[in-house]
Amino acid sequence: MTPRHPALLRAGLIAAVAVFAIDQASKWWILEGLNLPELRSVELLPVLSLTMVWNHGVTFGLFNTLGPVAPVMLTLVALAVVCALFAWLWRADRAPVAVSLGAIAGGAVGNVLDRLRFGAVVDFIHAHAWGWSWYVFNIADAAIVCGVAALVIDGMFRHPVPPPDDMNGSADPKHLAGASGPR
Repeated sequence: MTPRHPALLRAGLIAAVAVFAIDQASKWWILEGLNLPELRSVELLPVLSLTMVWNHGVTFGLFNTLGPVAPVMLTLVALAVVCALFAWLWRADRAPVAVSLGAIAGGAVGNVLDRLRFGAVVDFIHAHAWGWSWYVFNIADAAIVCGVAALVIDGMFRHPVPPPDDMNGSADPKHLAGASGPR
């Protein structure tokens, strides 16, 4: 079985590998190069810091109280989602969709690897301003959020394509209902 559009599949896979590689390289640098766990926080700008957080849950720290079963459970759920994303990518028919799916999958796999290696996800990008603080995240999280946003925007502005039998609104109702046989 071949993908619907092999070039789009390649684009999605390249996006997945790129996000995964950038995410893992940034986490290596945070842990080994900068040694952020020891420094705890480094201010880059008045609105941006590198702050070490071990996220035992998912986005916004949800489910971080599940204890030792959390990494296994969250890993299995994430891998199931990645499989579904790759099945969707296999059928992708537009470049923004393919790249978005790849970015989401690459980010998810990056966070899964953290859970398997450390039992938690390495988060370190901390945006804050005027007493307001956003959650601490990483490159994988940013890719996932941007990929989902791109899919939502694509879905909002995509024009539906009518099925081939219904181009002029004159499709046979028996065919639409799934009836078979001669028409």
